[in-house]
Amino acid sequence: GGEVLRDMLYDGNAAYEKGAIVCRVAPSFIRFGSFEIHASRGDVDTLRTLADYTIKEHYPEITAKGKPAYIELFKRAVSDTMDMILHWQRVGFVHGVMNTDNMSIHGITIDYGPYGWLEGYDPNWTPNTTDRENRRYRFGNQAQIAQWNLYKLANALYPLVDESEPFQELLEWFGTRYTEKYVDMMRSKLGLVIPQETDNALIQDLEQVLQSTETDMTIFFRNLGNIKKGKAQDTKSCMEVVNDAFYVPEELKDTVLTEWQSWFSSYVERLNLEEVTDQERKEAMNAVNPKYVLRNYISQLIIEEADNGNYDVLDEVYTVLKNPYMEQPESEKWFAKRPDWARSKAGCSMLSCSS
Repeated sequence: GGEVLRDMLYDGNAAYEKGAIVCRVAPSFIRFGSFEIHASRGDVDTLRTLADYTIKEHYPEITAKGKPAYIELFKRAVSDTMDMILHWQRVGFVHGVMNTDNMSIHGITIDYGPYGWLEGYDPNWTPNTTDRENRRYRFGNQAQIAQWNLYKLANALYPLVDESEPFQELLEWFGTRYTEKYVDMMRSKLGLVIPQETDNALIQDLEQVLQSTETDMTIFFRNLGNIKKGKAQDTKSCMEVVNDAFYVPEELKDTVLTEWQSWFSSYVERLNLEEVTDQERKEAMNAVNPKYVLRNYISQLIIEEADNGNYDVLDEVYTVLKNPYMEQPESEKWFAKRPDWARSKAGCSMLSCSS
């Protein structure tokens, strides 16, 4: 109940806010940085002790000893981190502060400060005010930053192995395998089961046209599951299915409209190559495309209501987010584009580590 003086945007406008305690739970809080600090000090004994402890307590399936065990530990970190990033990209989550001390050895999401989910699909978006200039941690760069952080972890573990080749091979494998798994992930979002040579181009074209006008990522992919197989030229009905995802529908004209019509024509033609029914495809797509995500403006609404002593909105949203892939018709109001008032409102657009 005590108040805390905080400068949300680091602009000299500090104000008192109600204090709160956040309890974070994880298998452990061993991070990439946990290894870096000992390597940077040349403390190989403590570095080895930490690596041995991590393997014993968290990866008992690693039965090798010495160098092979440390390489296997790094391999697990590479694989688990890759899968985590793929899930971030799948749901449009942006971590915001991907330094090595915020990267878990377990490949789980911890220490997210100025985080957020994409509203309009924008690979260059970052929720972090202190990342506004360089956008190092932007949505479209998260895989590259993860690979860089793994490179730093490899450097930290190097004194235990004294060979660079195993680490280099795994880092290169990350880049190659991530690209392959990203395409597979996007196929699942698009409801595509049987791989085709044209899938890469279809995905790249979609990512491009999504940026031609402001398009809500969550709503677009969720509603895309309602597209039916049929004639490839029937693009008008396709546009109607996803129309709610466009922030400014009137911008869909001339070149932009032509781009969308061309993409939907290719998409429906591609769907016709699939063997599953429309209903089966929709169910599969709904299982990977969430309907409800914790948008920043929703978080801000919760905070403002709680600040006034009303926790009903918190309870309501918490209940909805327990099952983000379910329809929940009674909660349809949370399946909506960001309102105009939230575009520049503090806490709704970009955040700082003190937000």
